[in-house]
Amino acid sequence: LKLNYHRHLFLILIVLNLSQTKVYVHGLLPPPFGGSGLDKGFNILETTSKVLPQGKLVKTAKNSWTFVWKRFMAELAPQSKSGSYERPSYKSNGSIGESNTFPDETGRYHLYVGNPCPWCHRAKLVVALKKFTSDQIGMTSLVDDPVRASRGGWVFDGDSKGDEYKDPLGSYDLRELYEKVSPGYKGRCTAPLLVDLKTKQIVSNESSDIVRMLNRVALPSSTTANAPGDATVPDLYPTELAAQIDETNEWVYKLLNNGVYRCGFSTQQGAYDAASADVKRGLKKAEDVLSKNNYLCGDVFTEADLRLLPTILRFDGAYSPLFRAGGVNHRVRDYPHVLAWLQRCWDMEDGVVRETIDIDDAVSSYYRQLFPLNPGGLIPTAFSEEDIGLKPRMP
Repeated sequence: LKLNYHRHLFLILIVLNLSQTKVYVHGLLPPPFGGSGLDKGFNILETTSKVLPQGKLVKTAKNSWTFVWKRFMAELAPQSKSGSYERPSYKSNGSIGESNTFPDETGRYHLYVGNPCPWCHRAKLVVALKKFTSDQIGMTSLVDDPVRASRGGWVFDGDSKGDEYKDPLGSYDLRELYEKVSPGYKGRCTAPLLVDLKTKQIVSNESSDIVRMLNRVALPSSTTANAPGDATVPDLYPTELAAQIDETNEWVYKLLNNGVYRCGFSTQQGAYDAASADVKRGLKKAEDVLSKNNYLCGDVFTEADLRLLPTILRFDGAYSPLFRAGGVNHRVRDYPHVLAWLQRCWDMEDGVVRETIDIDDAVSSYYRQLFPLNPGGLIPTAFSEEDIGLKPRMP
């Protein structure tokens, strides 16, 4: 469409919705609530049809909005040329106990996690299931607030929320912490983040590595909890199941863990269709496996189950409705064996899994913070475990 300067300006004002800043162009953009008591926006369709045909106006506004939306999406989630989400990697690959750099030492390491994030949830789960105490590994909860954060979305909020949300290194947000433990860092400031407080170095910011190392590490404790030989502490990666766990992790990540994000962050139809098909295939595969076994790799809970659990807990509240993962109105309860598995996980270890997540906060965060996917900022009615189909724990 060939547009003169004034019409181009007119369309830019539509896209940016400058009525929010009370900017009106005299004679062109009438103020809201003008006379009728109803907000009709700029009243464009009623006032400009003689100047600009509605079809051209709608098409141009739609194309302009799509262009701006795709730019926002690319900032949020890097895109391939086909409009598919390409997850960036900024891995730090240290490991506790495998070298003199990060020795097994109680009280030396600190984990930073945020409740909404499924990758952080993995780390919280391994800490809980392995029964690490706070004197063995410290943990700080991050608050998701991209408005306050200087880069990324995580900030500390110890002043209003208490010590659980305070950084022991005194940082304001995760970017400042990254700068302290990795000066000159240029990548995305992601969590979970495991830090060596003694040397002020990053051990790892990759959830799969953190889970694997915390499963095998042995940190001295002032209590008898998780001492070597403690039969109440599960081995999440037993040698005899290692190959099966690795194989399961591969398809769970591709089809489900990352598949739901490929759905939500796609910017072209073909990319979304492929990702959505993968999610459906992953759910059907999980249903088939769990129809024969209590857990993904047999009769014991392993690392493979831990890696799937955060995705399934968020599926009905965020990934299905907001990300359109697997299509419209796809729910966990549509897969009875997956739901039964989720209930087993939810109830295991005297309910310790329940303590690792605030489901409503996790779900609502997606609607609060992912502006390009929910520009109006409306948050759904509070979401709970019962909405997934989970039964409350019996007293």
